Amino acid sequence: MGRLTVLALRAVIVALLAGSLGVQAVLVPLLAGDLEGLDAEYSHLRAPILLIVVLTVLTAQTVLVCVWRLVTMARRGTVFSHAAFRYVHIVIGAFATAALLVFALGTLLAPGEAVAPGMVLLVGGVGLAVLGIALVVLVLRMLLAQAVARDVEASLMRAELAEVI
Repeated sequence: MGRLTVLALRAVIVALLAGSLGVQAVLVPLLAGDLEGLDAEYSHLRAPILLIVVLTVLTAQTVLVCVWRLVTMARRGTVFSHAAFRYVHIVIGAFATAALLVFALGTLLAPGEAVAPGMVLLVGGVGLAVLGIALVVLVLRMLLAQAVARDVEASLMRAELAEVI
C-alpha cells in the first residue's frame, strides 16, 4: 500500500472520527432538546431514539478504529496474518449491530403518525444497506482467509525448498 494512499486514508479517518465526536458532543444534545418538544403521545420514544443514535455513532467509531489498525497492518505488510481477523470480525459485528439499530429505529417510528410511512420504509432500506455492507465485509473476510492460507502454504514450500537446496 502506497504511503500517499495510507496518509490520505488516515486523514479521512481522522476527519470522520472528529465529526463523530462532534455529533456526540453537539448534535445528540440538540436532538435531545428537539425531542423534548414531542407530543405526550410520542414522549416515550425520546430515550430509545437517543440511545440508538449514540450506539450507532459508537459502531461507526469502532469501524473507523479497526480500519485504522488494518491500514497500519497493510502498511507494515502484516495484514495477511491471523491477527487481522480480530479487526475484521469486529467490523462485521459493528456493521451487523448498526443494521439492527437502524431496524430498531424503524420499528420505533412505524406505529402511529410520528413519521410518514415512506420515511419508515427509507429507514428500513438504510438498515438493509448497512446489513449488505456487513455481508460484503464477510465475503472480504473469506478472501482474507484464503490469502492467509496461501501465504502459509507458500512459506511451507519455501522452507521445504530451502531444505532441498
